Amino acid sequence: MRPGRSLRFRLFLGAALMLVAFLAGVGLAVQRAHADSSRSDRYARLQSTVYLLLAAAELDPQGTLVMPAAFPEPRLSLPGSGLYARITNVTHAQAWTSASVVGVQPPFQFGVDVGQWRFDTVPGNGRKYLAVTTTVKWEEGSRAAPLVLSVLEDTAAFDREVRVFERTLWTWLVGAGLVLLLSQTLLLEWGLAPLRRVAREIRRIEDGEQAEVQGRYPAEISALTGNLNTLIRQERDRQTRYREALSFLAHSLKTPLAVLRTALREPATLPDAVAQQVQRMDDIVQHQLGRGAASGAARFAPYLVLAPVPQRVRDSLEKVYADRQLAITVDCPPELRWRLDEGDAFELLGNLMDNAAKWAKRQVAVRLWREGGNLRIRVDDDGPGFSDTTSILQIHVRGDEKVPGHGVGLAVVNDLVASHHGELRLERSDLGGARVDIVLPAA
Repeated sequence: MRPGRSLRFRLFLGAALMLVAFLAGVGLAVQRAHADSSRSDRYARLQSTVYLLLAAAELDPQGTLVMPAAFPEPRLSLPGSGLYARITNVTHAQAWTSASVVGVQPPFQFGVDVGQWRFDTVPGNGRKYLAVTTTVKWEEGSRAAPLVLSVLEDTAAFDREVRVFERTLWTWLVGAGLVLLLSQTLLLEWGLAPLRRVAREIRRIEDGEQAEVQGRYPAEISALTGNLNTLIRQERDRQTRYREALSFLAHSLKTPLAVLRTALREPATLPDAVAQQVQRMDDIVQHQLGRGAASGAARFAPYLVLAPVPQRVRDSLEKVYADRQLAITVDCPPELRWRLDEGDAFELLGNLMDNAAKWAKRQVAVRLWREGGNLRIRVDDDGPGFSDTTSILQIHVRGDEKVPGHGVGLAVVNDLVASHHGELRLERSDLGGARVDIVLPAA
């Protein structure tokens, strides 16, 4: 399987795209806001010029508009300065223009209602102008005349101011973006350093240089490394059990085979010797296969609903021991769930309940429940009980040779419980017979 792109590349690319989008959005918003603000400021200045013209305007006795030769705004007196003014006396069809319009034909506006203001950008002569226009009704004594005042300013200075701001803005934004990308890269290197250390440790584990992940990692990664170590330990335990089971199997079979070879010299005892040693070898094989197949502590196993397991075992045992009319009761909450391999569950409860049924007189009681963080399993019978609670857990040992069986049931159970890091106790039952009490901790 080809590896995908690295986390570093994905995070860097994602951060870069988000940063570029963010800075572009911010830049465009600030650029737009600055242009609008500068335009509004220009309109306010032109409106102030209109008030300046109104303050200087007068009407003579005939109602003719009279304007002074000079103004406080020097650009109105400078030809081609970029600031142009026009006052129209509608009653007398008289138009006054500032000296700055000499050689220029600005696109002055008309048609504004009295008391209204118009702010606009108008084209003319291949250029653009910011225009402010208003109409006032001038009254002086008995004289009254509507005056239309229009002031225009070439947008060249405004455009130059906006361009300078935009160039400065984008220069700083690009610089800030580069600094942020560099900072983000360093932050990613620092944040992903634990993952790189984990990868190096895993490579060393693969090369056999170390047994498990040993470093200390942040909380977000420590759960991963903990589960990884558990998985490694479980796999090594399983391999160890397989090797030990094969080794023990080979070693244990030597004696029965030697007995059979010896029995070949004595034909009279050969059938009995074969039957006995075959039974013994069957016990050995079953025990070692049970040990090797045990899954062990199943931290990664799915939760198993336990109630159906003892019920199915009970149904099977009731058929096997139908002639004895045993009363096998199962007490297990239907909602009880536990991390346990289903094969281990059947092996455990099957051996326990089968052993109890073999020895019981009339009753077998099975109970499963949760106590704190542990799973408790208890199997009671009303048989003779255990005479030796130590050797009974060893292979080939049966409480009574007259009772049929392989003599490996409790030994297999003991190995299974040990593989789950649990505890097995053999006690006297309240029913008068044997009690097997098992405590399995959470995986």
